[in-house]
Amino acid sequence: MFTNLWIFALSHQKMPSMHIHNMCCCIRARLKRSKPWILHGRNYSSLPGLIGNDIKSLHSIISPPLAKIRNIGIMAHIDAGKTTTTERILYYSGYTRSLGDVDDGDTVTDFMAQERERGITIQSAAVTFDWKGYRVNLIDTPGHVDFTLEVERCLRVLDGAVTVFDASAGVEAQTLTVWRQADKHKIPRICFLNKMDKAGASFSYAVESIREKLKAKPLLLQLPIGEAKTFKGIVDVVSKEKLLWNSNSDDGKDFERKPLLETSDPDLLMETLEARNALIEQVADLDDEFANLVLEEFSENFDLLPAEKLQAAIRRVTVAQIAVPVLCGSALRNKGVQPLLDAITMYLPSPEEREYEFLPWYKGDLCALAFKVLHDKQRGPLVFMRIYSGTLKPQLAIHNVNGNCTERMSRLLLPFADQHVEIPSLTAGNIALTVGLKHTATGDTIVASKSSALAAARRAEKAGVKKHRQNSDAERLLLAGVEIPEPVFFCTIEPPSMAKQPELDHALKCLQREDPSLKVKLDPDSGQTILCGMGELHIEIIHDRIKREYGLETYLGPLQVAYRETILNSVHATDTLDRTLGDKRHLVTVELETRPTEAPSVVPVIEYAESISKDLLKASQEAIESGIHSACLQGPLLGSPVQDLAITLHSLTVHPGTSTTMVSACVSRCVQKALKKADKQVLEPLMNLEVTVTRDHLSPVLADLAQRRGNIREIQSRQDNRVVIGFVPLAEIMGYSTVLRTLTSGSATFALELSSYQAMSPQDQSTLLSQKTGST
Repeated sequence: MFTNLWIFALSHQKMPSMHIHNMCCCIRARLKRSKPWILHGRNYSSLPGLIGNDIKSLHSIISPPLAKIRNIGIMAHIDAGKTTTTERILYYSGYTRSLGDVDDGDTVTDFMAQERERGITIQSAAVTFDWKGYRVNLIDTPGHVDFTLEVERCLRVLDGAVTVFDASAGVEAQTLTVWRQADKHKIPRICFLNKMDKAGASFSYAVESIREKLKAKPLLLQLPIGEAKTFKGIVDVVSKEKLLWNSNSDDGKDFERKPLLETSDPDLLMETLEARNALIEQVADLDDEFANLVLEEFSENFDLLPAEKLQAAIRRVTVAQIAVPVLCGSALRNKGVQPLLDAITMYLPSPEEREYEFLPWYKGDLCALAFKVLHDKQRGPLVFMRIYSGTLKPQLAIHNVNGNCTERMSRLLLPFADQHVEIPSLTAGNIALTVGLKHTATGDTIVASKSSALAAARRAEKAGVKKHRQNSDAERLLLAGVEIPEPVFFCTIEPPSMAKQPELDHALKCLQREDPSLKVKLDPDSGQTILCGMGELHIEIIHDRIKREYGLETYLGPLQVAYRETILNSVHATDTLDRTLGDKRHLVTVELETRPTEAPSVVPVIEYAESISKDLLKASQEAIESGIHSACLQGPLLGSPVQDLAITLHSLTVHPGTSTTMVSACVSRCVQKALKKADKQVLEPLMNLEVTVTRDHLSPVLADLAQRRGNIREIQSRQDNRVVIGFVPLAEIMGYSTVLRTLTSGSATFALELSSYQAMSPQDQSTLLSQKTGST
């Protein structure tokens, strides 16, 4: 049946109208009997001719040319309007019938129950749509700091991004974080100054904050007509036109584009010409080709410069990440979104304009990166993939380089938030959703076959690719995955009864595969399951998902801060392990030195003295390093991981026939002995804190932070508000949102981000150890 619909969808324009009518009636009758295509909830896209011509079909954009594809993400600080902007984009591109609202909980991309209840984005959602002949794969990402990893793993596979700003606040704390992530992955960006209708909105302030805080070069492609309550439209600086939205239109689809005339808008025209001249000069400074054109042909009069030439130059500097185009509007009031869509297709790069060193190795064979895993109750694991070369098809056997295993993909889908459309194949440059891959996890590299991987490895070797650690074929082929940050909070989690423990283990295993920043471990002393996460909200969401999606009423212990330990001086230690098991004697003697490192290091730095035999080291190195790593997992003070530690092995004597397990155990015991002898220090997580508060409530907020061992770095002015920037220990900030709401009558907001681990003062450390050990 689906094949028939597919053929019909592609060729219905060529059929006689009577035949189409009869066929549509037939299909409608068949759809009543079998309903696989009915998408529940809101009215999403459907097949052409079945429901109405105003809603487009995803089938119309299955196989566009590579130059017509845009893989973009929408990123910003929490509450800047990312999801509302995405909702308007879907509406204007014809993929939804009604405008969703975050406050009403009916948006397309916020489809999880927790997202709709809280009005925030937790998981990134992928949406595919078309705009003026371009295929756009768009990902709406979270803005909350607890879900930074969601942004990180999506940026890894994107070609461009739209950064959304609150025009009244400019650059905020999480804006800086996502901007740094985009810099790391070398992603071209467009800036969209949203909420131009909001009280306190300032175009010039927001642009200046981009220039000052992000150290970017903003290209002003638009100017607002009015600000805050008077905002009614925008001026296109490049084409010298004004765009006014019909005040009687509810959905913002009706707007008129008029050229600026001296007779009707003399002041606005003058302002626009000044902005255009400044833009031309700015782009000429950044692009040599454009500078030559301006000097040779248009040096006398910039007004004669065609808009197409200026747009081409803006595109070049944007793709080269030299500057960022700036646009403005109000997504909630339905103004400025259509020009933003035009800018996405005009200025952001296609997949073929991005350079990847590994592409020549594959010679057109399949190469893809799994960047996200979701679990569906009916279909099992759903794996999001970015295809870099080759073609994906259903029932295709693929090879996982990371897991060194071969799996068969059963179905291939086009992602549309929580609705998915089945497709026959997908080519390079696209983002796909696959069903049937049981062992693939986030960050895995996918290729056509093992032989294809080996052939690519040989080509990489010829190209002179080297690795510092290993130079194996698999290691050389791995695409850079996602850096997973260390958790800062942990708590115990218990099932309602021991009989439910296997169900809880299964739920946590599935959630870990979806979310690599969630860590689960077993307490060796109590046997309890420990849940480690990125923040209070992160753990709360995981707890809620276990209840809703897996039907388990679990119990969480009190939230605890993830401390670390280190040593302050150098210590020598010697240990001997002598065991006889059966008729075999196991004898190991170890002498080593532990000392603090100069530079911070999460993993221990391991060195070997020259006196140690190379043959002995070759046979025992893996066991030695395993013993050291296991000893550093639990420090002597709090049982927390030990960091900033260097270990030098001075002597190792192993009796013939001694097992490597005994070597590992002896080294581990010797390291623990050294750690106990050393002067020890507890390290606590220190958070970057940014509090936005009105002038009236500034004093009580500062007084409260002083009590929390906070260190205020600076106080900035942001319109009528004050922004307090500083550091505060994580242990002191738990439950801060409730206190801040009480102090400021709900008017203040704050943002947190892990800065580093710092040494506690002797007094604070003594108090903490007394609390943990139960002594007074």
